[in-house]
Amino acid sequence: MLTDLLDWLESISSGPGFYPVIFLIALLDSVIPVVPSETTVILGGIAAGRDDLALPAVIALGATGAAVGDNIAYWLGRRAAGPLRRTVFRSEKAAGRLDWAAEQLEKRGGLLLVTARFIPGGRTAITVSSGITQQPYGRFVLFDALACLLWASYAGILGFVAGDRFKDDHTTAFLVAFGAALSVTALIELVRWLRHRGADDA
Repeated sequence: MLTDLLDWLESISSGPGFYPVIFLIALLDSVIPVVPSETTVILGGIAAGRDDLALPAVIALGATGAAVGDNIAYWLGRRAAGPLRRTVFRSEKAAGRLDWAAEQLEKRGGLLLVTARFIPGGRTAITVSSGITQQPYGRFVLFDALACLLWASYAGILGFVAGDRFKDDHTTAFLVAFGAALSVTALIELVRWLRHRGADDA
């Protein structure tokens, strides 16, 4: 079934009708982490490299779709927080894990959002958890927008530059994506550490 979907996506990727598909697939993948959003944006980048599509539009639609989907996942988690705390996280051990997750998201929520955006399934877990633990929505939107833009830019530019090379090589594409996520995360963590060090010295 997934192979059929990928074949269909490839068959329509050279026309302007692929633009809304990029948006929709990126949105759905944030909520249903089995939809091939990276591959879809990479295909859009490949088509842009052939002058069939415009790369800025591919990136913009991929990022916007992903951001909309992430916000849906956040609010699903936030709305379900009460029932989940009374059922899934009812035990002392489970409640402790949720408290730990809330603490980590409060300290490094932005970094986790950026890194998890490049990990299929991880992005949904982090966005839903952000909602369940009621992380500040303004901060969530800011870092999620950055994460989605970086993710869509990586996938679109990868397709544009590498052509068909990574279209079927998902392992290499994932490794490149994860490396990019770690690099961005390390940079943000360094800036955060330098800021805290400066504050301590003052």
